[in-house]
Amino acid sequence: MSILPITVCGDKILRKKAAKVTEIDDKIIKIISDMFETMRNASGIGLAANQIGVNRQIFVVDISPVEGYEKYKPLALINPKIISKSEETSSFEEGCLSIPDLRADIIRPKGIYIQYFDANMKEHTIEADDLLARVMQHEFDHLQGVLFIDYLDEESQKRYKKHLSKIKKRKLEINYPISPNPDYLLIK
Repeated sequence: MSILPITVCGDKILRKKAAKVTEIDDKIIKIISDMFETMRNASGIGLAANQIGVNRQIFVVDISPVEGYEKYKPLALINPKIISKSEETSSFEEGCLSIPDLRADIIRPKGIYIQYFDANMKEHTIEADDLLARVMQHEFDHLQGVLFIDYLDEESQKRYKKHLSKIKKRKLEINYPISPNPDYLLIK
């Protein structure tokens, strides 16, 4: 397992829709393993493949470090698809490893049904709610080229502009490795 640099706000890959995984090979299995290692090193609970410079529809989630969620097992989701969302919503403070030191309350559906493939290309559909649903929606958004700051109103986006500029210019101290430049790609 390897700890990989995390792409940051302003990196081109974060605004691209990720490509589908067409086959699971040793390379994909290693990427998933590295994603878990990278996420945990940065104290995250979710990470999308484009956050490590990989243009593939994969994200990993492990909410077990969060109090009250210890029983949840880590998941790797390949080619995920949200098939339904609850009408009930909730607001919760979100952060992102690609946007360090910025947190904001984001309104999202409280529950979802998500369909995905595991590392054996076996299809699953699960119901997720609360924190698990939120993390999955956040990571799914990454695969669509959407960041949580896109949900902020115009006034909030203006307020964070200076901070985002520091991130883009890599002028912020971050305690995990980040991509060296905005064009960074590990796998196209």
